[in-house]
Amino acid sequence: MPGRLEQVWRKRFRRGPMDSVASASLQPGRGLGDSADAGGKRQVTILSAERWRRISDQLGVALDPRVRRANLLVSGVDLERSTHRVLRIGPCRVRIVGETRGCERMDEAHPGLLAALDPPWAGGAFGEVLDGGDIAVGDAVHWEDAEESPGADAG
Repeated sequence: MPGRLEQVWRKRFRRGPMDSVASASLQPGRGLGDSADAGGKRQVTILSAERWRRISDQLGVALDPRVRRANLLVSGVDLERSTHRVLRIGPCRVRIVGETRGCERMDEAHPGLLAALDPPWAGGAFGEVLDGGDIAVGDAVHWEDAEESPGADAG
């Protein structure tokens, strides 16, 4: 069963607020269209909804995943150890380049969040857009090689 794109956030300016949008464009070589952090090797950042719920439970508070400052919130796919894998999000393909680590801004959002994000892959993943296009909340999300790796999508 495929995963799902749960949320999309765009950053208006560096260190600025994360705006929730219903749809966006992923652009090869840039990332999320109209986002302040477009370009570079961290073109798009992705957070697992299941991991985020576990972190919120650990902290004893229902934290809005927006505070993690990722671009995309996905459910039904496990991001752990996904370097070099290709994630399909709607019509787009994103190659995972690495793990996203927390920064000091996490403790500004909630005391203890940085430590809660310390376990491997708890902060999500970042990747480069291979095939761009329009994405929208509700789009199917799955690993391109999922049929070769049974159980790879367990969250």
